[in-house]
Amino acid sequence: MSFYEDRILPHIIDRACSMGQVMKLRSHVVPNAKGTVLEVGMGSAINLQFYNPDQVDLVYGLEPSEGMRRKAQPNLSRSPVKVEWLDLPGEKIPLADNSVDTVLLTFTLCTIPDWHAALLQMKRVLKPGGELLFLEHGESHEHSVRTWQHRITPGWKKLAGGCHLNRHIADLIREAGFDIVELENLYVPKTPKIAGYIYKGRAVNPA
Repeated sequence: MSFYEDRILPHIIDRACSMGQVMKLRSHVVPNAKGTVLEVGMGSAINLQFYNPDQVDLVYGLEPSEGMRRKAQPNLSRSPVKVEWLDLPGEKIPLADNSVDTVLLTFTLCTIPDWHAALLQMKRVLKPGGELLFLEHGESHEHSVRTWQHRITPGWKKLAGGCHLNRHIADLIREAGFDIVELENLYVPKTPKIAGYIYKGRAVNPA
């Protein structure tokens, strides 16, 4: 891992992902988590403040970046719920089959290299009927915005830790075998459209 990826990028990502409007969206999604939770791409742990301790028994925080885990320490110290780190990438989830009640994805699928393998791993560990809660940015429904997203992504992902602007999040989730039962699309206010088109919703593991 380069100095940029370990020491600089975590601060950039944390700042970008903790803006006021983004935090408001997180506050709408995270409290729905229940039971044993797997948060994929926990990052700096900025979601922890939104978990409901009366509903959550344990949060497994999957985060392969040492820099992000280091950045998360202040939030971990204030966490209202118990957290256990898993320091492997999303494609390698070290949990048993059918072992979690909720999987949480917030601004994560854009960066996972093999998103399909990662989603299949999430489906494997999620109990039948368990919920996948997601808040992700991705491919816009507007042709003009999509065009720029596809043009910019090759260079953007080199600077933004592998982040893709042009992934159709809902299609990826469906392709992995989840049933989407709730979906809202919107642009984050005061954010460039190429990076601010949001997929917010809930999917169920039908297996």
